[in-house]
Amino acid sequence: MDTDINESGQELQNQRALLLLLEPVKKASKDLQTNYLVSLTNTDNSKTKTFIEALSNLEAEAGTLLYTDPYLFNLSQLLCNLKTLLGKLEKYQGYSILSHLCCQITNYKICQVACKIEAEIQAFLDRVSVQNLVRTLKESVDDEDEKVKVLIEFKNRVSRGFDRDFQDLVLRAKVFSILESILSDSMCSKRVREQAALIVNGLVKFNKNVFVGLVFMGPTIGSLVSMGSCCSIQVLCSLIKFIRSPLVDEMESNGEIPRIINLLNSEELSIRAAALDCILELAYFGRKEVIEAMLGEDLVEKLMELQRLEHGREMVEKGGVCVETESETKIESKERDFVQNYPFDSCVARFAVQVEVGEGLNKGEKREVKLEILRRVRETSVSGAESASIEAEVLWGSSP
Repeated sequence: MDTDINESGQELQNQRALLLLLEPVKKASKDLQTNYLVSLTNTDNSKTKTFIEALSNLEAEAGTLLYTDPYLFNLSQLLCNLKTLLGKLEKYQGYSILSHLCCQITNYKICQVACKIEAEIQAFLDRVSVQNLVRTLKESVDDEDEKVKVLIEFKNRVSRGFDRDFQDLVLRAKVFSILESILSDSMCSKRVREQAALIVNGLVKFNKNVFVGLVFMGPTIGSLVSMGSCCSIQVLCSLIKFIRSPLVDEMESNGEIPRIINLLNSEELSIRAAALDCILELAYFGRKEVIEAMLGEDLVEKLMELQRLEHGREMVEKGGVCVETESETKIESKERDFVQNYPFDSCVARFAVQVEVGEGLNKGEKREVKLEILRRVRETSVSGAESASIEAEVLWGSSP
C-alpha cells in the first residue's frame, strides 16, 4: 500500500517537472511563429536559440518520458521535425536570391510546425489540468488551499475562451457534476464553493449551448441561493443576465424568488447589495408571474425600509452628529468603499424603472405594476413627505 502511494507521489512529481519544462517550449514555439511574421525584413536568431535551449532542457530532463508517453508521441515527432527545419535554415543563410527564397519557405514550414507544437503542448497541459482538478477535488478531503489553487487555475484556463478539445476533456471527466456536488455540499468550505460557483459561471459563458442545459438540469441555481454569500449571488446575477428570461422562469417555478428577496434581511451589507442587484435583474427579465411573486413577498416595503436606512446613514455622514473612535471611522470607510457608497439609494424607483424598461411585461401589465408599486409606497410611508418623494421618483424616474 505504501509502495503504491510512493509511486503515485513520484508520478505527480515527474508530471509537475515535465509541465515546468513544457511551458518554456510552448512560449518559444509561439515566439517562432511571431518571428516568421518579421522574417521578411529581419531575422531574429535569438528566438531560434531560445527554442533550441528549451528543447535541449526538455530532452535532458524528461529523458525517455517524452518519447514513451503515448500522449506525447505526436509532440515528440513535431519537435524532431522542427529541429530538422531549424538546422536547414542555418544552411540557407546567405545573400543570394535562392538562399533568401529557401529561407522564406523554411520559415513558413517552421511557423506551421511551431503552431502545431503549441497546440499539442496546450492539449497536454489541459489534459493534466483536468486530471489534477478531478483528483484534487475527489481525494484531497481536508486540503482546502490545494483545492482553491487548482480551482483558480482551472477558472483561468476556462476564461481564455472556447476550445473544443478542452471542452471534450471537461465533459468526459464530468467536471460540471463535480462542481455541482461541491456547490450542494454545505459541509464544504465557503472558499471552495465560491470558486466552484465562479467556474460554473465561466463554463456557461465558455459555451452556452452545452453548459446552460446542464445548469437547468442540475441543482446549481438552488445551491447558489442556498449559499447566500455575496459571491454566489453575484454569480447568480451574472447567470440571469446571460441566460435571461428562461432562467428567471425556472427560478420562479422552483420557488427561488422568495429566498432571494429574503436575503435583503441579511446582516451583511454586501449580501444585501448583491441581492438587490439580483432582484433588479429579475425585474428586468421577469414575466407577470415573477413580478407578482416579488410584490407578494412585500418587496416594495423591504426596499423602502432599506432606502430609509440608507437615507439616514447618508444624512449622518453628510453633517449629522456622530461620535466614534478612529478605528470605527476606518471600518466604516472600508465598508463604504466596498458597497460603492450607497447601494440602496432610490432602490424603489430603480426597481420600478427595471420593470418598465424590461422585457417581461407588455404595456398594460407595466402600467398595472406601477400603480401597485405606488399604492404600496403610500401604505408603507411613515410620512407624507416620504411618500411624495418616492412617488415622484417612481413616476419621473421611470420616464425614458
